[in-house]
Amino acid sequence: MTTERCSWCGEGVEADDGFRAYDPEGQRHAVFCRLEHLVPWVIQGAHWSADDDRPGAVSPADSAPGAECARCAGEIGDRRVVLVRHRGEHRIADAFCQVEHLFEWARAGGRWQT
Repeated sequence: MTTERCSWCGEGVEADDGFRAYDPEGQRHAVFCRLEHLVPWVIQGAHWSADDDRPGAVSPADSAPGAECARCAGEIGDRRVVLVRHRGEHRIADAFCQVEHLFEWARAGGRWQT
């Protein structure tokens, strides 16, 4: 199983665990072992990695759940950010109209916010 490194802390993240953020238009991605690591990553400048044909990578175009931002419910155009939760064989995707909305959503607890 391919192990990637968390874009924030550098810990290993197995292919069937963690979170993957994609910027399809910029052909970039980031990997996180925990949702909380998105917050300091964005604060420090959101350093993306070049997207490549990594084994087991989920296509962001295939994973976008719709044309609505998970944070503001606004329409998402071509410029979007997709966050995919890897949990075993399951892939749970949320799309955002901008990185700042991904940041706010993660800071508030993501899907588990109150």
